[in-house]
Amino acid sequence: MTGRVLPVDGSVPAELEQSALAEAVDGLRRRDPSASAAVPFVRWQRWALIGIGAVVIIGFVLIPQWTAPIVTAAATLLYLAAMAQRIQLFVLGLDDRTIMRVSDEEACAIADHELPRYTVLVPAYGEPEVISQLLTNLGALDYPADRLEILILLEADDEETVNAARAAGVEAPLRLVLVPPAEPRTKPKACNYGMQFADGEIVTIYDAEDRPDPLQLRRAVILFRRDPGLACVQARLAFHNGDQNLLTAWFTAEYGLWFSYLLPGLSSRRWPVPLGGTSNHLRADVLAEAGGWDPYNVTEDADLGLRLARRGYRTGVLDSVTWEEANSDPINWIRQRSRWYKGYLQSCLVALRRPLETVRVIGVPGTAAMILLLAGTPIAAATNLIFWMMTVIWVLGQPAQIQVAFPPAVYYASLISFVIGNVLALYSTLVGARARGDNNLLVACLLTPLYWFLMAVAALKGIWQLLLRPSYWEKTVHGLDQGPAASSDASPESPS
Repeated sequence: MTGRVLPVDGSVPAELEQSALAEAVDGLRRRDPSASAAVPFVRWQRWALIGIGAVVIIGFVLIPQWTAPIVTAAATLLYLAAMAQRIQLFVLGLDDRTIMRVSDEEACAIADHELPRYTVLVPAYGEPEVISQLLTNLGALDYPADRLEILILLEADDEETVNAARAAGVEAPLRLVLVPPAEPRTKPKACNYGMQFADGEIVTIYDAEDRPDPLQLRRAVILFRRDPGLACVQARLAFHNGDQNLLTAWFTAEYGLWFSYLLPGLSSRRWPVPLGGTSNHLRADVLAEAGGWDPYNVTEDADLGLRLARRGYRTGVLDSVTWEEANSDPINWIRQRSRWYKGYLQSCLVALRRPLETVRVIGVPGTAAMILLLAGTPIAAATNLIFWMMTVIWVLGQPAQIQVAFPPAVYYASLISFVIGNVLALYSTLVGARARGDNNLLVACLLTPLYWFLMAVAALKGIWQLLLRPSYWEKTVHGLDQGPAASSDASPESPS
Protein backbone atom coordinates (compact mmCIF):
# COMPACT_ATOMS: atom_id res chain seq x y z
CA MET A 1 0.00 0.00 0.00
CA THR A 2 1.56 3.26 -1.19
CA GLY A 3 -1.25 5.80 -1.20
CA ARG A 4 -0.12 7.29 -4.51
CA VAL A 5 -2.36 10.16 -5.57
CA LEU A 6 -4.34 9.66 -8.78
CA PRO A 7 -6.32 12.09 -10.91
CA VAL A 8 -10.08 11.68 -10.54
CA ASP A 9 -10.31 10.31 -14.11
CA GLY A 10 -8.26 7.26 -13.08
CA SER A 11 -5.31 7.73 -15.39
CA VAL A 12 -2.10 6.29 -13.98
CA PRO A 13 1.30 7.78 -14.90
CA ALA A 14 3.08 5.43 -17.28
CA GLU A 15 6.06 5.00 -14.97
CA LEU A 16 3.79 3.66 -12.20
CA GLU A 17 1.38 1.58 -14.26
CA GLN A 18 3.65 -1.35 -15.04
CA SER A 19 5.18 -1.62 -11.57
CA ALA A 20 1.72 -1.50 -9.95
CA LEU A 21 0.41 -4.09 -12.40
CA ALA A 22 3.37 -6.41 -11.79
CA GLU A 23 2.75 -6.21 -8.04
CA ALA A 24 -0.97 -6.85 -8.50
CA VAL A 25 -0.40 -9.93 -10.64
CA ASP A 26 2.74 -11.50 -9.19
CA GLY A 27 3.36 -9.90 -5.80
CA LEU A 28 2.00 -12.77 -3.69
CA ARG A 29 3.45 -15.47 -5.95
CA ARG A 30 6.87 -13.82 -5.85
CA ARG A 31 6.99 -13.36 -2.08
CA ASP A 32 5.30 -16.61 -1.04
CA PRO A 33 4.90 -19.08 -3.93
CA SER A 34 3.25 -21.70 -1.72
CA ALA A 35 0.39 -19.26 -0.94
CA SER A 36 -0.49 -18.70 -4.60
CA ALA A 37 -2.88 -20.79 -6.68
CA ALA A 38 -0.94 -19.92 -9.86
CA VAL A 39 0.11 -23.58 -9.74
CA PRO A 40 -3.09 -25.54 -8.94
CA PHE A 41 -1.36 -28.63 -7.54
CA VAL A 42 2.11 -28.84 -6.07
CA ARG A 43 4.08 -31.96 -6.87
CA TRP A 44 3.11 -34.10 -3.89
CA GLN A 45 -0.59 -33.22 -4.31
CA ARG A 46 -0.51 -34.03 -8.01
CA TRP A 47 1.12 -37.42 -7.44
CA ALA A 48 -1.18 -38.20 -4.51
CA LEU A 49 -4.28 -37.57 -6.63
CA ILE A 50 -2.87 -39.57 -9.55
CA GLY A 51 -1.98 -42.40 -7.19
CA ILE A 52 -5.41 -42.51 -5.55
CA GLY A 53 -7.14 -42.41 -8.92
CA ALA A 54 -4.96 -45.19 -10.29
CA VAL A 55 -5.58 -47.41 -7.25
CA VAL A 56 -9.35 -46.95 -7.50
CA ILE A 57 -9.44 -47.66 -11.24
CA ILE A 58 -7.24 -50.75 -10.94
CA GLY A 59 -9.31 -51.90 -7.98
CA PHE A 60 -12.58 -51.67 -9.93
CA VAL A 61 -11.01 -53.62 -12.79
CA LEU A 62 -9.36 -56.39 -10.74
CA ILE A 63 -11.32 -56.69 -7.48
CA PRO A 64 -14.62 -54.79 -7.85
CA GLN A 65 -16.25 -56.81 -5.06
CA TRP A 66 -13.84 -55.17 -2.57
CA THR A 67 -13.30 -51.82 -4.21
CA ALA A 68 -16.97 -50.88 -4.59
CA PRO A 69 -17.90 -51.16 -0.88
CA ILE A 70 -14.67 -49.44 0.20
CA VAL A 71 -15.34 -46.46 -2.08
CA THR A 72 -18.98 -46.33 -1.00
CA ALA A 73 -17.98 -46.51 2.67
CA ALA A 74 -15.47 -43.65 2.17
CA ALA A 75 -18.16 -41.50 0.53
CA THR A 76 -20.59 -42.31 3.33
CA LEU A 77 -18.04 -41.31 5.96
CA LEU A 78 -17.53 -38.01 4.14
CA TYR A 79 -21.27 -37.36 4.18
CA LEU A 80 -21.56 -38.26 7.88
CA ALA A 81 -18.59 -36.06 8.82
CA ALA A 82 -19.92 -33.13 6.79
CA MET A 83 -23.36 -33.57 8.34
CA ALA A 84 -21.92 -33.66 11.86
CA GLN A 85 -19.90 -30.53 11.19
CA ARG A 86 -22.90 -28.63 9.83
CA ILE A 87 -24.90 -29.58 12.91
CA GLN A 88 -22.08 -28.44 15.17
CA LEU A 89 -21.68 -25.08 13.42
CA PHE A 90 -25.43 -24.54 13.32
CA VAL A 91 -25.77 -25.22 17.05
CA LEU A 92 -22.83 -22.92 17.80
CA GLY A 93 -24.42 -20.22 15.65
CA LEU A 94 -27.67 -20.44 17.58
CA ASP A 95 -25.86 -18.70 20.44
CA ASP A 96 -26.66 -15.04 19.91
CA ARG A 97 -23.23 -14.06 21.23
CA THR A 98 -21.42 -15.56 18.23
CA ILE A 99 -22.31 -12.60 16.02
CA MET A 100 -20.96 -9.15 16.89
CA ARG A 101 -23.31 -6.20 17.27
CA VAL A 102 -22.88 -2.44 17.39
CA SER A 103 -26.00 -0.37 17.99
CA ASP A 104 -26.93 2.63 15.87
CA GLU A 105 -26.40 4.90 18.86
CA GLU A 106 -22.91 3.57 19.50
CA ALA A 107 -22.00 3.82 15.82
CA CYS A 108 -23.17 7.44 15.59
CA ALA A 109 -21.62 8.47 18.90
CA ILE A 110 -18.02 8.32 17.69
CA ALA A 111 -16.84 11.77 16.60
CA ASP A 112 -15.87 12.23 12.96
CA HIS A 113 -12.37 13.40 13.81
CA GLU A 114 -11.76 10.17 15.77
CA LEU A 115 -12.50 7.93 12.80
CA PRO A 116 -9.58 6.34 10.90
CA ARG A 117 -8.94 6.74 7.20
CA TYR A 118 -11.09 4.18 5.33
CA THR A 119 -10.62 2.74 1.83
CA VAL A 120 -13.53 1.20 -0.06
CA LEU A 121 -12.64 -0.88 -3.14
CA VAL A 122 -15.38 -1.39 -5.74
CA PRO A 123 -14.27 -3.63 -8.63
CA ALA A 124 -16.62 -3.70 -11.62
CA TYR A 125 -16.38 -5.18 -15.09
CA GLY A 126 -18.92 -5.03 -17.91
CA GLU A 127 -21.54 -3.37 -15.71
CA PRO A 128 -22.36 0.06 -17.16
CA GLU A 129 -26.01 -0.32 -16.23
CA VAL A 130 -25.32 -0.36 -12.47
CA ILE A 131 -22.94 2.61 -12.26
CA SER A 132 -25.61 5.20 -11.47
CA GLN A 133 -27.12 3.04 -8.71
CA LEU A 134 -23.60 2.26 -7.44
CA LEU A 135 -22.84 5.94 -6.90
CA THR A 136 -26.17 6.40 -5.11
CA ASN A 137 -25.54 3.44 -2.78
CA LEU A 138 -22.00 4.54 -1.95
CA GLY A 139 -23.18 8.09 -1.39
CA ALA A 140 -25.43 6.80 1.39
CA LEU A 141 -22.47 5.65 3.52
CA ASP A 142 -22.38 7.57 6.79
CA TYR A 143 -18.67 8.38 7.02
CA PRO A 144 -16.90 11.75 6.79
CA ALA A 145 -15.72 12.45 3.25
CA ASP A 146 -12.34 13.73 4.39
CA ARG A 147 -11.59 10.35 6.01
CA LEU A 148 -12.98 8.20 3.22
CA GLU A 149 -11.71 7.17 -0.19
CA ILE A 150 -13.74 5.05 -2.58
CA LEU A 151 -11.76 3.53 -5.44
CA ILE A 152 -13.89 2.36 -8.34
CA LEU A 153 -11.74 -0.25 -10.07
CA LEU A 154 -12.50 -0.59 -13.78
CA GLU A 155 -10.64 -2.47 -16.50
CA ALA A 156 -9.11 0.13 -18.82
CA ASP A 157 -10.42 -1.63 -21.94
CA ASP A 158 -13.98 -1.90 -20.56
CA GLU A 159 -14.93 1.26 -22.41
CA GLU A 160 -18.69 1.04 -21.80
CA THR A 161 -18.35 0.92 -18.02
CA VAL A 162 -15.56 3.52 -17.95
CA ASN A 163 -17.61 5.91 -20.07
CA ALA A 164 -20.68 5.32 -17.90
CA ALA A 165 -18.68 6.11 -14.75
CA ARG A 166 -17.26 9.29 -16.24
CA ALA A 167 -20.68 10.37 -17.51
CA ALA A 168 -22.19 9.81 -14.06
CA GLY A 169 -19.70 12.24 -12.58
CA VAL A 170 -17.16 10.83 -10.15
CA GLU A 171 -16.33 13.28 -7.39
CA ALA A 172 -14.35 13.04 -4.16
CA PRO A 173 -14.24 10.91 -2.08
CA LEU A 174 -14.69 8.70 -5.16
CA ARG A 175 -11.84 8.07 -7.60
CA LEU A 176 -11.63 6.00 -10.74
CA VAL A 177 -8.74 3.57 -11.01
CA LEU A 178 -8.27 2.11 -14.49
CA VAL A 179 -6.66 -1.32 -14.29
CA PRO A 180 -4.44 -2.14 -17.31
CA PRO A 181 -5.68 -5.20 -19.23
CA ALA A 182 -3.64 -8.25 -18.25
CA GLU A 183 -4.13 -11.88 -17.34
CA PRO A 184 -5.52 -13.20 -15.13
CA ARG A 185 -8.75 -11.23 -15.58
CA THR A 186 -9.91 -11.56 -12.00
CA LYS A 187 -11.42 -9.43 -9.27
CA PRO A 188 -8.49 -9.99 -6.86
CA LYS A 189 -6.03 -8.68 -9.45
CA ALA A 190 -8.08 -5.48 -9.71
CA CYS A 191 -8.20 -5.16 -5.90
CA ASN A 192 -4.43 -5.64 -5.62
CA TYR A 193 -3.92 -2.97 -8.25
CA GLY A 194 -6.22 -0.58 -6.43
CA MET A 195 -4.36 -1.10 -3.17
CA GLN A 196 -1.28 0.40 -4.78
CA PHE A 197 -3.11 3.73 -4.64
CA ALA A 198 -4.96 3.36 -1.32
CA ASP A 199 -4.12 5.04 1.97
CA GLY A 200 -6.81 3.78 4.36
CA GLU A 201 -6.07 2.17 7.73
CA ILE A 202 -9.07 -0.10 7.14
CA VAL A 203 -10.07 -1.57 3.79
CA THR A 204 -13.33 -3.07 2.60
CA ILE A 205 -14.76 -4.33 -0.70
CA TYR A 206 -18.21 -3.82 -2.16
CA ASP A 207 -19.54 -5.26 -5.39
CA ALA A 208 -21.03 -2.89 -7.91
CA GLU A 209 -24.64 -3.85 -7.11
CA ASP A 210 -24.26 -3.80 -3.30
CA ARG A 211 -26.39 -1.70 -0.97
CA PRO A 212 -24.55 -1.68 2.36
CA ASP A 213 -25.91 -0.57 5.71
CA PRO A 214 -24.96 3.15 5.81
CA LEU A 215 -23.43 2.73 9.28
CA GLN A 216 -21.42 -0.38 8.40
CA LEU A 217 -18.02 1.34 8.28
CA ARG A 218 -18.56 2.98 11.66
CA ARG A 219 -19.67 -0.32 13.18
CA ALA A 220 -16.53 -2.03 11.88
CA VAL A 221 -14.31 0.71 13.34
CA ILE A 222 -15.87 0.22 16.76
CA LEU A 223 -15.37 -3.55 16.62
CA PHE A 224 -11.70 -3.15 15.72
CA ARG A 225 -11.27 -0.82 18.69
CA ARG A 226 -13.29 -3.03 20.97
CA ASP A 227 -11.21 -6.12 20.08
CA PRO A 228 -7.63 -5.31 18.94
CA GLY A 229 -7.09 -9.01 18.18
CA LEU A 230 -9.47 -8.86 15.22
CA ALA A 231 -7.87 -8.68 11.78
CA CYS A 232 -11.07 -8.88 9.76
CA VAL A 233 -14.79 -8.26 10.21
CA GLN A 234 -17.24 -9.92 7.84
CA ALA A 235 -20.65 -8.25 7.54
CA ARG A 236 -23.73 -10.28 6.74
CA LEU A 237 -24.92 -10.56 3.13
CA ALA A 238 -28.57 -10.86 2.17
CA PHE A 239 -30.67 -10.61 -0.99
CA HIS A 240 -33.33 -8.04 -1.75
CA ASN A 241 -35.00 -10.11 -4.50
CA GLY A 242 -35.56 -13.37 -2.66
CA ASP A 243 -39.17 -13.55 -3.87
CA GLN A 244 -38.34 -13.07 -7.57
CA ASN A 245 -38.47 -16.79 -8.39
CA LEU A 246 -37.79 -20.20 -6.86
CA LEU A 247 -34.03 -19.98 -7.49
CA THR A 248 -33.65 -16.65 -5.70
CA ALA A 249 -35.71 -18.03 -2.81
CA TRP A 250 -33.34 -21.00 -2.48
CA PHE A 251 -30.33 -18.71 -2.71
CA THR A 252 -31.75 -16.36 -0.07
CA ALA A 253 -32.46 -19.16 2.39
CA GLU A 254 -28.97 -20.58 1.85
CA TYR A 255 -27.36 -17.20 2.54
CA GLY A 256 -29.44 -16.77 5.68
CA LEU A 257 -28.06 -20.03 7.04
CA TRP A 258 -24.49 -19.31 5.94
CA PHE A 259 -24.08 -15.78 7.29
CA SER A 260 -26.36 -15.97 10.32
CA TYR A 261 -25.28 -19.34 11.73
CA LEU A 262 -22.43 -21.20 10.02
CA LEU A 263 -19.90 -18.36 9.75
CA PRO A 264 -20.59 -17.10 13.30
CA GLY A 265 -20.18 -20.71 14.45
CA LEU A 266 -16.77 -20.92 12.79
CA SER A 267 -15.75 -17.56 14.21
CA SER A 268 -16.76 -18.54 17.73
CA ARG A 269 -14.28 -21.44 17.68
CA ARG A 270 -11.57 -19.29 16.04
CA TRP A 271 -11.54 -21.62 13.08
CA PRO A 272 -10.80 -20.38 9.54
CA VAL A 273 -13.66 -18.24 8.19
CA PRO A 274 -14.04 -18.33 4.38
CA LEU A 275 -14.87 -14.69 3.71
CA GLY A 276 -17.67 -13.54 1.44
CA GLY A 277 -16.69 -11.70 -1.72
CA THR A 278 -17.91 -8.40 -0.34
CA SER A 279 -18.30 -6.45 2.89
CA ASN A 280 -15.26 -7.91 4.59
CA HIS A 281 -13.42 -5.17 6.47
CA LEU A 282 -9.67 -5.65 6.96
CA ARG A 283 -6.87 -3.92 8.77
CA ALA A 284 -4.72 -2.59 5.94
CA ASP A 285 -1.45 -3.49 7.68
CA VAL A 286 -2.58 -7.09 8.20
CA LEU A 287 -3.77 -7.31 4.59
CA ALA A 288 -0.36 -6.12 3.38
CA GLU A 289 1.43 -8.58 5.66
CA ALA A 290 -0.72 -11.43 4.35
CA GLY A 291 0.24 -10.52 0.78
CA GLY A 292 -3.08 -9.12 -0.44
CA TRP A 293 -5.40 -11.20 -2.56
CA ASP A 294 -4.37 -14.08 -4.79
CA PRO A 295 -5.19 -13.07 -8.39
CA TYR A 296 -5.05 -16.72 -9.49
CA ASN A 297 -7.69 -17.87 -7.01
CA VAL A 298 -11.28 -17.47 -8.20
CA THR A 299 -12.59 -17.27 -4.62
CA GLU A 300 -9.98 -14.84 -3.37
CA ASP A 301 -12.21 -14.05 -0.40
CA ALA A 302 -12.29 -17.59 0.99
CA ASP A 303 -8.57 -17.95 0.30
CA LEU A 304 -7.75 -14.75 2.20
CA GLY A 305 -9.85 -15.87 5.16
CA LEU A 306 -7.86 -19.11 5.33
CA ARG A 307 -4.56 -17.31 4.92
CA LEU A 308 -5.38 -14.95 7.79
CA ALA A 309 -6.21 -17.92 10.03
CA ARG A 310 -2.99 -19.69 9.05
CA ARG A 311 -1.12 -16.59 10.18
CA GLY A 312 -2.86 -16.66 13.55
CA TYR A 313 -5.35 -13.82 12.91
CA ARG A 314 -9.02 -13.83 13.89
CA THR A 315 -12.15 -12.94 11.92
CA GLY A 316 -15.46 -11.82 13.42
CA VAL A 317 -18.95 -11.66 11.92
CA LEU A 318 -20.79 -8.33 12.19
CA ASP A 319 -24.56 -8.03 12.36
CA SER A 320 -24.76 -5.38 9.65
CA VAL A 321 -26.40 -6.24 6.34
CA THR A 322 -25.24 -5.59 2.80
CA TRP A 323 -28.04 -6.17 0.32
CA GLU A 324 -27.19 -7.90 -2.94
CA GLU A 325 -28.99 -9.27 -5.97
CA ALA A 326 -29.67 -13.00 -5.86
CA ASN A 327 -28.89 -14.80 -9.09
CA SER A 328 -32.24 -15.46 -10.77
CA ASP A 329 -31.12 -17.30 -13.92
CA PRO A 330 -30.18 -21.02 -13.60
CA ILE A 331 -27.38 -20.91 -16.22
CA ASN A 332 -25.92 -17.74 -14.70
CA TRP A 333 -26.24 -19.32 -11.24
CA ILE A 334 -24.35 -22.45 -12.33
CA ARG A 335 -21.57 -20.30 -13.79
CA GLN A 336 -21.25 -18.44 -10.50
CA ARG A 337 -21.53 -21.48 -8.22
CA SER A 338 -19.11 -23.59 -10.27
CA ARG A 339 -16.55 -20.79 -9.87
CA TRP A 340 -17.15 -20.77 -6.12
CA TYR A 341 -16.73 -24.53 -5.86
CA LYS A 342 -13.57 -24.43 -7.97
CA GLY A 343 -12.21 -21.67 -5.74
CA TYR A 344 -13.07 -23.58 -2.57
CA LEU A 345 -11.00 -26.50 -3.82
CA GLN A 346 -8.18 -24.16 -4.88
CA SER A 347 -8.16 -22.54 -1.43
CA CYS A 348 -8.12 -25.88 0.39
CA LEU A 349 -5.31 -27.23 -1.81
CA VAL A 350 -3.22 -24.12 -1.14
CA ALA A 351 -3.87 -24.27 2.61
CA LEU A 352 -2.80 -27.94 2.72
CA ARG A 353 0.47 -27.54 0.84
CA ARG A 354 2.15 -27.45 4.24
CA PRO A 355 -0.29 -29.57 6.26
CA LEU A 356 1.79 -29.86 9.41
CA GLU A 357 2.25 -26.09 9.59
CA THR A 358 -1.49 -25.54 9.07
CA VAL A 359 -2.36 -28.02 11.82
CA ARG A 360 0.16 -26.39 14.16
CA VAL A 361 -1.43 -22.95 13.76
CA ILE A 362 -5.17 -23.67 13.56
CA GLY A 363 -5.25 -27.08 15.24
CA VAL A 364 -6.66 -30.43 14.19
CA PRO A 365 -10.35 -29.43 14.67
CA GLY A 366 -9.85 -26.21 12.72
CA THR A 367 -8.08 -28.02 9.90
CA ALA A 368 -10.81 -30.67 9.77
CA ALA A 369 -13.49 -27.96 9.69
CA MET A 370 -11.69 -26.22 6.83
CA ILE A 371 -11.38 -29.42 4.79
CA LEU A 372 -14.97 -30.50 5.33
CA LEU A 373 -16.42 -27.08 4.55
CA LEU A 374 -14.29 -26.10 1.57
CA ALA A 375 -13.32 -29.40 -0.05
CA GLY A 376 -16.13 -31.52 1.37
CA THR A 377 -18.93 -29.27 0.10
CA PRO A 378 -18.18 -29.47 -3.66
CA ILE A 379 -17.02 -33.09 -3.50
CA ALA A 380 -20.17 -34.18 -1.66
CA ALA A 381 -22.33 -32.19 -4.08
CA ALA A 382 -20.67 -33.83 -7.09
CA THR A 383 -20.90 -37.29 -5.52
CA ASN A 384 -24.63 -36.79 -5.04
CA LEU A 385 -25.23 -37.23 -8.77
CA ILE A 386 -23.46 -40.58 -8.76
CA PHE A 387 -25.52 -41.93 -5.86
CA TRP A 388 -28.76 -40.57 -7.30
CA MET A 389 -28.01 -42.39 -10.55
CA MET A 390 -27.25 -45.57 -8.62
CA THR A 391 -30.56 -45.22 -6.77
CA VAL A 392 -32.51 -44.84 -10.02
CA ILE A 393 -30.74 -47.83 -11.58
CA TRP A 394 -31.46 -49.94 -8.48
CA VAL A 395 -35.16 -49.03 -8.51
CA LEU A 396 -35.45 -49.83 -12.21
CA GLY A 397 -33.55 -53.10 -12.30
CA GLN A 398 -31.93 -53.96 -8.95
CA PRO A 399 -28.61 -55.05 -10.51
CA ALA A 400 -26.35 -57.15 -8.31
CA GLN A 401 -23.38 -54.84 -8.91
CA ILE A 402 -25.04 -52.06 -6.92
CA GLN A 403 -25.96 -54.42 -4.11
CA VAL A 404 -22.28 -55.38 -3.83
CA ALA A 405 -21.40 -51.73 -3.14
CA PHE A 406 -23.70 -51.64 -0.10
CA PRO A 407 -22.93 -54.40 2.40
CA PRO A 408 -25.09 -54.15 5.55
CA ALA A 409 -22.77 -51.86 7.56
CA VAL A 410 -22.40 -49.41 4.66
CA TYR A 411 -26.09 -49.62 3.77
CA TYR A 412 -27.33 -48.69 7.25
CA ALA A 413 -24.80 -45.89 7.64
CA SER A 414 -25.87 -44.54 4.23
CA LEU A 415 -29.52 -44.78 5.21
CA ILE A 416 -28.88 -42.81 8.41
CA SER A 417 -26.98 -40.19 6.43
CA PHE A 418 -29.78 -39.97 3.87
CA VAL A 419 -32.72 -39.72 6.27
CA ILE A 420 -31.28 -37.72 9.15
CA GLY A 421 -29.04 -35.60 6.93
CA ASN A 422 -31.86 -34.52 4.64
CA VAL A 423 -34.20 -33.73 7.53
CA LEU A 424 -31.57 -31.64 9.30
CA ALA A 425 -30.59 -29.89 6.06
CA LEU A 426 -34.19 -28.90 5.43
CA TYR A 427 -34.69 -27.80 9.04
CA SER A 428 -31.54 -25.66 9.12
CA THR A 429 -32.50 -24.08 5.79
CA LEU A 430 -35.88 -23.14 7.24
CA VAL A 431 -34.20 -21.59 10.25
CA GLY A 432 -31.83 -19.70 7.97
CA ALA A 433 -34.82 -18.26 6.13
CA ARG A 434 -36.44 -17.26 9.40
CA ALA A 435 -33.20 -15.52 10.42
CA ARG A 436 -34.04 -12.58 8.19
CA GLY A 437 -37.81 -12.84 8.56
CA ASP A 438 -38.48 -14.54 5.23
CA ASN A 439 -41.43 -16.67 6.29
CA ASN A 440 -42.60 -16.64 2.65
CA LEU A 441 -39.70 -18.97 1.75
CA LEU A 442 -41.38 -22.02 3.33
CA VAL A 443 -42.32 -23.66 0.03
CA ALA A 444 -38.87 -23.03 -1.45
CA CYS A 445 -37.19 -24.56 1.61
CA LEU A 446 -39.32 -27.70 1.33
CA LEU A 447 -38.28 -27.99 -2.33
CA THR A 448 -34.57 -27.62 -1.50
CA PRO A 449 -33.67 -31.12 -2.86
CA LEU A 450 -34.22 -29.68 -6.35
CA TYR A 451 -31.65 -26.99 -5.49
CA TRP A 452 -29.20 -29.73 -4.56
CA PHE A 453 -29.40 -31.03 -8.14
CA LEU A 454 -28.22 -27.62 -9.43
CA MET A 455 -25.42 -27.71 -6.84
CA ALA A 456 -24.33 -31.13 -8.10
CA VAL A 457 -24.13 -29.89 -11.70
CA ALA A 458 -22.16 -26.82 -10.61
CA ALA A 459 -19.80 -28.95 -8.51
CA LEU A 460 -18.99 -31.29 -11.40
CA LYS A 461 -18.34 -28.30 -13.64
CA GLY A 462 -16.13 -26.65 -11.01
CA ILE A 463 -14.05 -29.80 -10.49
CA TRP A 464 -13.63 -30.19 -14.26
CA GLN A 465 -12.53 -26.56 -14.62
CA LEU A 466 -10.07 -26.96 -11.76
CA LEU A 467 -8.24 -29.50 -13.89
CA LEU A 468 -8.45 -27.62 -17.20
CA ARG A 469 -8.93 -23.87 -16.52
CA PRO A 470 -8.06 -23.29 -12.85
CA SER A 471 -7.78 -19.47 -12.94
CA TYR A 472 -10.55 -18.77 -15.45
CA TRP A 473 -13.05 -16.31 -13.95
CA GLU A 474 -16.62 -16.80 -15.18
CA LYS A 475 -18.32 -13.43 -15.03
CA THR A 476 -21.65 -13.31 -13.21
CA VAL A 477 -24.25 -11.17 -14.98
CA HIS A 478 -26.01 -8.70 -12.68
CA GLY A 479 -29.12 -6.61 -13.15
CA LEU A 480 -31.50 -9.58 -13.63
CA ASP A 481 -33.72 -8.59 -10.69
CA GLN A 482 -36.33 -6.97 -12.93
CA GLY A 483 -35.79 -3.41 -11.83
CA PRO A 484 -37.84 -1.15 -9.58
CA ALA A 485 -40.17 -3.73 -8.12
CA ALA A 486 -37.30 -5.73 -6.77
CA SER A 487 -35.56 -2.83 -5.14
CA SER A 488 -38.45 -0.90 -3.68
CA ASP A 489 -38.16 -2.56 -0.27
CA ALA A 490 -34.40 -2.97 -0.23
CA SER A 491 -33.41 -0.40 2.33
CA PRO A 492 -30.37 -1.57 4.28
CA GLU A 493 -31.16 -3.24 7.55
CA SER A 494 -29.69 -2.13 10.85
CA PRO A 495 -29.26 -4.39 13.85
CA SER A 496 -31.72 -3.83 16.62
